[in-house]
Amino acid sequence: MVDGIHPGDTVVLAYSGGLDTSIIIPWLKENYGVEVVAFCADLGQGDDLDKVRDKAFASGAKAVVIKDLRQEFLTDYAFPMLKSQAIYENVYLLGTAIARPLIAKHLVEVAREYHATAVAHGATGKGNDQVRFELGVMAWAPDLKVIAPWREWNITGRNEAMAYAKEHNIPVSATPSSPYSRDQNLWHISHEGGVLEDPSVKTPPDVYTWTTDPLEAPNTPQWVRVGFDKGVPVAINGEEREPIDLMQTLNQLGAQHGIGRVTMVENRLVGMKSRGVYETPGGTILYAAHHGLTSLTWDRETQAFAQTVALRMARLIYDGLWFSALRESLMAFVNTANEVVTGEVDVMLYKGSATVHAMTSPFSLYSADLATFDGGQYNHHDAEGFIHLFGLPLAVRQRLLQQRGDA
Repeated sequence: MVDGIHPGDTVVLAYSGGLDTSIIIPWLKENYGVEVVAFCADLGQGDDLDKVRDKAFASGAKAVVIKDLRQEFLTDYAFPMLKSQAIYENVYLLGTAIARPLIAKHLVEVAREYHATAVAHGATGKGNDQVRFELGVMAWAPDLKVIAPWREWNITGRNEAMAYAKEHNIPVSATPSSPYSRDQNLWHISHEGGVLEDPSVKTPPDVYTWTTDPLEAPNTPQWVRVGFDKGVPVAINGEEREPIDLMQTLNQLGAQHGIGRVTMVENRLVGMKSRGVYETPGGTILYAAHHGLTSLTWDRETQAFAQTVALRMARLIYDGLWFSALRESLMAFVNTANEVVTGEVDVMLYKGSATVHAMTSPFSLYSADLATFDGGQYNHHDAEGFIHLFGLPLAVRQRLLQQRGDA
């Protein structure tokens, strides 16, 4: 039990309406004697939020707060992440990880509004999300207590959680035959648990809920032109779009063509490997398009350093350190580098792939006059001196080896 929490206190729960958070409301009331405020962040998960509200009240919540955070999620979190080109372990586009700091920030705001002494979450003691939620809370309100029921109660798994829900007359969508744990927002949907926990088993078709099987996707490619302004996606096929509309449109297009499916075994922050399935249709298109445009507008050294920053940013986001000083400092580089990432990119969507074929930008560093095989202003004789100087260290080393008899 967490010290400093007394019967009658108010606890704000990060509430989704899923299995874990649904049973936490009665558990908190039974074990801590507290009043529970359920906070639900609308990140575009597609839930019927009226039903979520009703379910929270039926489970024993004193109040329910639902915030539409879709715009903030994209403009302040997902799109800045896109600008950094952060990808965890070369595969995961961080859809769950990037949402957690935003939820934590507003969880604290609701806790302050209701004069709560603590906040609670439904992340397990094995997962990354417990770290992400709690680091977010610490960044904004280190005085708040945090209750993590999965680290306290005797429930050991999802089957027992389903039994607890049944005992308390709480309807949940999870069943023993479909025990997947899912997290969805405007950026992606993740799937974990059940048969997925055996990495030797192929991903069953029933896992996917968003994207078309690439084998059943249209046999005709579809082209989409994505417009960027300073690294931020702002248009589709020449038409300016607001962030939510843009994301929804790209998700629809990507899902139709089976784009963004990933099955991976990843290294969790807490020290174990886990297997997850991710669907990120629109995000996959945007990453491909953004990378294509930077290939046109970034010089070689900027591109190389950006790769280093992308790796570090991915770790920071995955580990829940979005509000850290290092992330903010790295973001300064990302924003500066993206000042020239303006233009349009033509992407072909076909059978699970999003491939870049053409791009234009007013900041293009590409010189057709230099690159052409047919004449141009490039002086081929300049290469001789360049190669001599560039390879000079190799020649010096070889002479030394010969003198020592090692060559």
